[in-house]
Amino acid sequence: MRVIARNVLVAFWDRHPETKVPLERWHKLTRAARWKSTNDVQSTVPKAKVLNHERVRFEVAGGNYRLVVAFDFRRQIAFVKFIGTHAQYDSIDAVTVSQF
Repeated sequence: MRVIARNVLVAFWDRHPETKVPLERWHKLTRAARWKSTNDVQSTVPKAKVLNHERVRFEVAGGNYRLVVAFDFRRQIAFVKFIGTHAQYDSIDAVTVSQF
């Protein structure tokens, strides 16, 4: 899959260095994936939470941070929609958020 907004991930891990390794791992995994549905995502990343037919929430750095991604499975694109602390995640609507 093509990941849109990798620069957002880089900027985030520059501010939160403890997220660099997990976000790089997520990016590498997602780039190599050929997911066709949110079920495919969840089978690969069991701790991921499916929010709807296109959005998935990932835990980062032991659940201290959250990453929300919208997938276009037909075009094989993953759009980063939100990344923040667990507390910040609790204050947003993960199904509609478009932080970037």
